[in-house]
Amino acid sequence: MKNIVWSDVLSVAVDEIDEDHRKLLNIFNTLNHSVTTGESPDYLAAVLEELINCTVWHFSHEERLMLKHGYEGQKEHKAEHQELINTAKNLQKEILQADKPVSDKDIVFLERWLTEHILTADMRLGSYLSQMM
Repeated sequence: MKNIVWSDVLSVAVDEIDEDHRKLLNIFNTLNHSVTTGESPDYLAAVLEELINCTVWHFSHEERLMLKHGYEGQKEHKAEHQELINTAKNLQKEILQADKPVSDKDIVFLERWLTEHILTADMRLGSYLSQMM
């Protein structure tokens, strides 16, 4: 699997959100690299936990900005956040309960999970916030 490389395509034009996204991509890339090099299941579980925890923090950061700036799409965006977190936690639970390593299929899922949210909901939010801030 290839790493996700930060580019202007992923920028939502709000520096603090872009910084969060870069951090999330770095953690994803660490997980991806760790799967490729055959790191231990415990290490993979720790990196996945870090990715989920950082994502939860990031989503709360975005939700605070939505509240502060009166973003009309807040309810839908927040619901998408909750759905994404639930999906990631379910994946984590499956991996831990089955005592199996993170697979290439899991990595593809997580890559899509991150990039699709950035390229859709976060782009709309970024467009709005860049006008308001």
